[in-house]
Amino acid sequence: MQIVRFLKDWTLPVAIAVGSGVYLLFYYVSWLHGAGQVLGPLAEGLFPVALFLTLLSTFCRVDFRQMRPHRWHIGVLLAQLLLVAGCCCAVRAAAGDGQQRLLWESVLTCIIGPSAAAAPVVCGKLGGNINTMTTFTLVSSIVSAVLIPLVFPMLEQTVHVSFLSAFAIILRQLALVLLLPLVLGWVLQRHVPSVSRWVASVPDLSFYLWAFTLSITTGITVRNIVHSQASAWLLAMIATMSLVLCVVQFGLGRAIGRWLGEEVNSGQALFQKNTALAIWVSYMYLHPVASVGAGCYVLWQNMVNSLELWHYRRNQRQPTA
Repeated sequence: MQIVRFLKDWTLPVAIAVGSGVYLLFYYVSWLHGAGQVLGPLAEGLFPVALFLTLLSTFCRVDFRQMRPHRWHIGVLLAQLLLVAGCCCAVRAAAGDGQQRLLWESVLTCIIGPSAAAAPVVCGKLGGNINTMTTFTLVSSIVSAVLIPLVFPMLEQTVHVSFLSAFAIILRQLALVLLLPLVLGWVLQRHVPSVSRWVASVPDLSFYLWAFTLSITTGITVRNIVHSQASAWLLAMIATMSLVLCVVQFGLGRAIGRWLGEEVNSGQALFQKNTALAIWVSYMYLHPVASVGAGCYVLWQNMVNSLELWHYRRNQRQPTA
């Protein structure tokens, strides 16, 4: 029972440890290399399926009549735009220093990306409002789809992808990950309510599916770090800066939420990022090393999520006076 309790309380760190350990096992044990070459692509193929099921199980619980804009949406988006502008200035200022430029570009990818598609999952576990969080995730995705093809060509003159082409590519990716399960969740609620109610009734289904996707993401992150050609110093600085950014965005988001009405949602909205898209943006527009920032960020943000969940559970278990 103690083991089960531990696994339930610390699901996300366990998922991170499993993803890291499994990849390193297949990487360093020579006789497992052949199996790793088969299982690696299989795991990556399972990632979008698991993410799709994670969001579908969440959207079966969303009250679509309550999905509407909220004033905290504006506050979080303005904070993101200010952070993007500041980071762009830092990238331009570091134009003559290759390592400094890579460092700030890796930070920028963690700011400019949209809110994570799975942010409503964690919000639901923390007692937040999954309806307004789902609305913000959609709005954030559209804003980032506009920002990314506008900002990065100004920083990297070698980018030859037109704005409309990049916008269409990003929206297509986001639609497959986010919009399709949202629409299917609405269809199930409206036309097959028995199935929707059954999915919604399974305790923590979306959360454990998300933990599975996190283990795959962690394995991919560790692989990118192991195979990176960057210096150890630069990798350490990127990891440190992504941690600082994670804490700053979390604290700023919480502060905005306290001011505008939904502290839990606002905090998750600003700091919990779609790191898969950030990694793709790094490869498309910048340099593969810049993707390490997003890879490290996903580890930090889920450690923060774990601490949030632990604190929330502790408060829930305390007897009321």
